[in-house]
Amino acid sequence: MEALTDRLREIRLVDHHVHGTFTAPGDRAAFEAALNEGSTGPVPSFMSGFDLPVGLAVRRWCAPLLGLPAHASADAYWEARSAVPYDELVATFLDAAGVDHWVVDSGLTPTLVTAPEPSSEILRLELLMESVLREDDVPGAFRDRLDAAAPSVVGTKTIAAYRTGLDIDWSRPTDDAVAQEARAVTGGRVASPALVSFGVHEAVERGLPVQVHTGFGDRDLDLRRADPMHLLPLLRATEVPVLLLHCYPFHRQAGYLAQAFDHVSFDVGLAINHLGARSVELVGEALELAPFAKQLYSSDAYGLPELHYLGSQLWRRAMGEVLGTWVRRGDCSVDDAVGIVDEIGADNARRVYGL
Repeated sequence: MEALTDRLREIRLVDHHVHGTFTAPGDRAAFEAALNEGSTGPVPSFMSGFDLPVGLAVRRWCAPLLGLPAHASADAYWEARSAVPYDELVATFLDAAGVDHWVVDSGLTPTLVTAPEPSSEILRLELLMESVLREDDVPGAFRDRLDAAAPSVVGTKTIAAYRTGLDIDWSRPTDDAVAQEARAVTGGRVASPALVSFGVHEAVERGLPVQVHTGFGDRDLDLRRADPMHLLPLLRATEVPVLLLHCYPFHRQAGYLAQAFDHVSFDVGLAINHLGARSVELVGEALELAPFAKQLYSSDAYGLPELHYLGSQLWRRAMGEVLGTWVRRGDCSVDDAVGIVDEIGADNARRVYGL
């Protein structure tokens, strides 16, 4: 067991889906609002942003990095945080995360965040499509820009779950259909199944891994339409790596898809942070069915540097609890458990993205 504990403490992770940290610290209201993934507005007056499982986790795990006891009050936490120069604060939490490489989706509020380093980039397909909507030849312009971007990115991402839902026609549209749909877009925001599907198929044709947001997110998303099982037609028509992101509460469906399709992998990032103490059970359920070679570590941290650290800390803790129980029951050896940690924590991401 000591070997497993040591490995979980020492392993340098690859965070295969993450966003940057805020360029400025912001005030307390902004901090508390950023703790709630589902909210898009200020925290209601009847509660605190700390009044969440992730808020308890911040006070438990992040407070000691600021010189406070675990479970320090929200007021004490904010006072200590505010006393640290912001650059130093970011460095403290990112260093403590123990991440060797970050795979960054830079498409979310790029002017508000700075990507951690060293990193590789993921290209958002809907944003690329939005950049060519007014071109005379939209399909051709999209292909040209994707070809230009491909050498500098390690993968792509679709946010179809937000724009159309995942329950769409995933067949490849014709160029004429794409051009017609592009002309119909108003406001510059792509929410057309044909345009979404076209972008994904173009990425697949180039052999680029495709990340797909599934499961929960903010209120712009219809959770009923974010079940990864809706992707079956796409998965049956592709062979390049497809990475199912987040997945909760559909992580068991994602585990089935990863078990059934050789090119499908998944993570339970984002939910690990937001479930806090219950993330141990989440990680255990993610390990139920899917091959260990098909799971990847992710924090999906955005904005607050605490979340980049917290994802790592909670994942290490959960893996120790779950795998430690397996070892104690005789269900696997310590060497097996260490190997699983290495696969999910770093090796699988390096293989999938060619890092």
